[in-house]
Amino acid sequence: MNSISATDVTLRGVGACCAVGNAVLHGLLVPDHLEEEFHIGVLFAVSGAVMLVVAAALMTLKRPMVAWLTGALVSLGMITGFLVSRTVGLPDGYYEPGWELPYGPLSLLVEGLFILAFLTWLGGAPTTGGAPAPPHAADREEMPSAVSLHGERRPRRTGVSGQQHVEPTVIRATFRRTPSHCTELTNRAEGR
Repeated sequence: MNSISATDVTLRGVGACCAVGNAVLHGLLVPDHLEEEFHIGVLFAVSGAVMLVVAAALMTLKRPMVAWLTGALVSLGMITGFLVSRTVGLPDGYYEPGWELPYGPLSLLVEGLFILAFLTWLGGAPTTGGAPAPPHAADREEMPSAVSLHGERRPRRTGVSGQQHVEPTVIRATFRRTPSHCTELTNRAEGR
């Protein structure tokens, strides 16, 4: 059964709200920027549309990695564009003085929160293909003992799920460089 954790739902919700906020804030600035610098206005419109798609994808996709990555890249691009346009200016000579209150700080806030939510989601995303952790010692029950290579009695344990967990055997031997010693160890292991 594929269930989504409460943390995943919360982070997706935060990401979707930030994406919608980003789209709304930039959408409000599109008309002014189309008149002032046409290509900046187009970039605002396109990024707003992309972030609306990202918000919808975060809420509907079972595996939203593409949505998260797209939203994070757009947010990073918008933050970079904002900072560069107010410090050294964009490559085409466009320079924006001031913070464009309240839109500038609010857009930085929602873009930064989106990236933070993505990184939090990424850090908590389950890994696939890894080996399951052995059951905790308190969750195991004793099974009949087994004999190790050296005749020591070693307990076998089973996990809560009933899967057998075999304790590792420590081999205490001084290895000699002779083939007869290897034969001796093999004979002991096979019970001869």
